[in-house]
Amino acid sequence: MSVREVAAPGAADVATAADELVAGLMFRPWGQVSTSVYETGRLVTLAPWLTGHHERIDYLVASQGPDGSWGAPDGYGLVPTLSATEAILSAMLRGDTAAGLGEAAERGLRVLAGWLAVPQELPDMPAIEHIVPSLVGLINEHLAALPAHPPLPLPQGMSYATLDLVRSWVASGAEVPEKLLHALEIAGSAAGAAPAVKPTAIGTVGASPAATAAWLGAGPVREPGDPVIGHLEAVARRHGGPVPVGLPITVFERGWVLSWLLRAGIRVEVPPEMVADLRAAIGPAGTPAGPGLPADADTTSVALYALALLGAPVEPDSLWAFHSTTHFSTWLGEQGASVSVNAHVLDAFGQYVACRPAEAARYEPAIADVAAWIRGRQSPDGSWADRWHASPYYATVSCALALDEFGGAESAEAVRAAVEWVLAGQRPDGSWGRWEGTAEETAYAMQVLLLTRRRDDPRCASAAARGHAHLRRVSGGSHPPLWHDKDLYAPVAVVRAAVLASSHLAQRA
Repeated sequence: MSVREVAAPGAADVATAADELVAGLMFRPWGQVSTSVYETGRLVTLAPWLTGHHERIDYLVASQGPDGSWGAPDGYGLVPTLSATEAILSAMLRGDTAAGLGEAAERGLRVLAGWLAVPQELPDMPAIEHIVPSLVGLINEHLAALPAHPPLPLPQGMSYATLDLVRSWVASGAEVPEKLLHALEIAGSAAGAAPAVKPTAIGTVGASPAATAAWLGAGPVREPGDPVIGHLEAVARRHGGPVPVGLPITVFERGWVLSWLLRAGIRVEVPPEMVADLRAAIGPAGTPAGPGLPADADTTSVALYALALLGAPVEPDSLWAFHSTTHFSTWLGEQGASVSVNAHVLDAFGQYVACRPAEAARYEPAIADVAAWIRGRQSPDGSWADRWHASPYYATVSCALALDEFGGAESAEAVRAAVEWVLAGQRPDGSWGRWEGTAEETAYAMQVLLLTRRRDDPRCASAAARGHAHLRRVSGGSHPPLWHDKDLYAPVAVVRAAVLASSHLAQRA
């Protein structure tokens, strides 16, 4: 689902808008996140008893694309299309007669059959290697009752074997890794009241409505006032039925919002309670994005960086737990690596040393190593790509800003190449974007042009001015979710902060 974009404010309004944005973080502490086709589809199947069931079905039918798919291009549509199609089939088999279900299911099956008949490169999304087999298996169970439809094949390179191992593991009662809890629904019936899984104090499992519903099992046969039921009810009511892919995201949202605003030089009134909460969130093992998730180097780094910008630096020694031989992992045991995570580690170490020069000897070797690792992963065209965001503009702004500020003279050429890539990618209307021009990606591009040492290049000022004019024209348009989770999502307050930051920079320039 798209979130509404807001036109960039005028110069007199940026500070007010930023203060209102930060104040709003306190009023909605779970976070502001777009709804998810994948997660909503899982609730249609797993929790038909939950408030907003019919609204979730209507949402799925209404959000189907003209070609029968759900989601974004380039392989990003597979998971949401599988989830929505399975959910609609499940609703039909339960006897739901909502308008358009049969046609939506047929169109979804047709597009899935076409996609899965040929090899395709899928994006690096959390748990995709488990989610896809679990959904294909469920759909094929439904199709057994519809002989006109042959079963769907798995994508090349995927199998049911690893999914079976996960389900056996959960059913055994053995301890479940924290990062798996976010996608506990893949465990099927084994997830129901899994003995090793304990909901958090606020009633969530893995900060995921789908995982929480899967743990509840077939229905809410629980005591009145049960916190797990209460949590799901509260999440379902936030958007009138449809749900986001992850909630709460308290620390993640606050860290990113404050970092974008403060780095751009916006003077913002930050409630003392928010600063205290950020400090308290960072333990010896770092901090998670929100309750129910494992600690990760990304959220920990951005929270540390924000605290240092606020003049309340915290020793970043918790980050050493994520250090591998060559770089920093998002979490322990990560398969793959993220340049944006390492860029944020560089920010955290660099800003801490800026606040505490006496600590330089401890962190400078790691700063140099991380900067070199990031430079080594720059594409020949000057951009970076990342596993936590669909747009190269996010990865590029993360890396370019960190290298420019803390990467030393050795990073000057990498930053120059990034600026040239951004300049070459501007669209005729002044925007930037992977699939289309968006306010979020335009904001990132403008920050590369206006926050690095290349900002004195007249071409940067001119391109940023065109970008700012585009932002000011945007009003009432839609913003596509671009952040990676089980499907793509948009952290609404974070995106708003990025746009405000870029507007401030453009006005100052």
